[in-house]
Amino acid sequence: MTATPGASDGAAVTGTVVQRQQKPPANVEELRADIAQTRAELGETVQALAARADVKARLHESADEAKARVREKLHDAAIEARLAASEAPQRAQQLAVRAGRAVRNNPMPLAVAAAAVGLLVLFAGWRRRR
Repeated sequence: MTATPGASDGAAVTGTVVQRQQKPPANVEELRADIAQTRAELGETVQALAARADVKARLHESADEAKARVREKLHDAAIEARLAASEAPQRAQQLAVRAGRAVRNNPMPLAVAAAAVGLLVLFAGWRRRR
């Protein structure tokens, strides 16, 4: 690999690989430490590449994440349904009170609707007899 000109800290970057431009270690201990560090870095890189290449594991992981999201949404929906069910009787009572007030204030629409239903019942009975 070639070094990038103008690198100020002694390291050159080529793509995603960092090259070290250092003078060789002076003694064996420094050389061994440098080798150990390079092995650790290579091990991490290999593990990262292996994880990316393991498509089956990535698919299982994404499926597990999707299942968790669905479970969370179902849990939220169940909570909302319980809340709506607990509020339903109160809402029904409020609507009944409101409808009763509307009929008391203006009984004509109810009377017209009742007459229309009565006429429909009479007409249906008359049709059956014929």
